[in-house]
Amino acid sequence: QVQLVESGGGLVQAGGSLRLSCAASGRTFSSSSMGWFRQTPGKERDFVAAINYSGRITTYTDSVKGRFTISRDNAKNTVYLQGNSLQPEDTAVYYCAADMANRVADTEGTYDYWGQGTQVTVSS
Repeated sequence: QVQLVESGGGLVQAGGSLRLSCAASGRTFSSSSMGWFRQTPGKERDFVAAINYSGRITTYTDSVKGRFTISRDNAKNTVYLQGNSLQPEDTAVYYCAADMANRVADTEGTYDYWGQGTQVTVSS
């Protein structure tokens, strides 16, 4: 199994910024696409952003375009999600996920491995 560990969540005021990190184990990270999803209580887990194995291709859900940036450092086996101008509606548990087939997709079923999540709370 591949282990993914998210970090960097916390409490931030509206308009503030956070940088989430996801550290991956094993030698498969550099050949996998990575995604970020988020979930609030009682709701479905929603797609946020994805990045291909090399970092050359990225995609975002409309609500975070221009505010969030996904990136990766394959030498560190780490993917990042930078969130700026955070809004209360960004409050959620954020999960990173890995797709061993290197697809860049917005559906949960695409991804093979998931982290435990990190809480982001944006206060008004």
